[in-house]
Amino acid sequence: MLDKKENQDVEFKESWRDEYIIGICGFANAKGGHIYIGVDDSGYVVGIDNAKKLLEDIPNKVRDILGVIVDLSMQVENDKEYLEIVIEPYPYPVSYKGQYHYRTGSCKQELKGASLDKFLLAKQGKKWDGVPVPYVNVEDLDSRAIEIFKEKAIKKKRVEADILDENNEVIIDKLHLKDGDYLKRAAILLFGKDCEKYLTGSYVKIGY
Repeated sequence: MLDKKENQDVEFKESWRDEYIIGICGFANAKGGHIYIGVDDSGYVVGIDNAKKLLEDIPNKVRDILGVIVDLSMQVENDKEYLEIVIEPYPYPVSYKGQYHYRTGSCKQELKGASLDKFLLAKQGKKWDGVPVPYVNVEDLDSRAIEIFKEKAIKKKRVEADILDENNEVIIDKLHLKDGDYLKRAAILLFGKDCEKYLTGSYVKIGY
């Protein structure tokens, strides 16, 4: 019996099925993990007959389908062979035939909609409000809102008084609200004249 239990990082399978590649995808997109083939749900080694063949087949299938590399090794307990698959977390999104799966708790789930957007952005090192928005420039922002920000920022001593002399373009740049030539979503949320025009259903929630 293995000295491990099934949890967020460990999964037991009595035999191999190609559908388990989905589970590998989920581990790769999360924090990584281990899959043991030839072990029952209680952690007892039941063994497999085709361990040597799977040692070659599994890495090749995983590479061809997911484009990732897994560390696979054969273990023996009480003359029974079983496999340990070690999956490292990947820095970029890994898809299974166009689907993105993610390991959370002891389950895997397919990411869709807003959850998928959030996941993809996080893998790129961005948050939702940091995404650039094309076809919007500083002239589309509310100048009065920017002026109010400057006045209140000076009053709270968050910035120097000479900020009043800066134009809106410079203010937005100093607040890191641009990504290259584009304004970020945060700029539109903070100073946009009509946020709904560019960010449907958006709103600002402030906790104090």
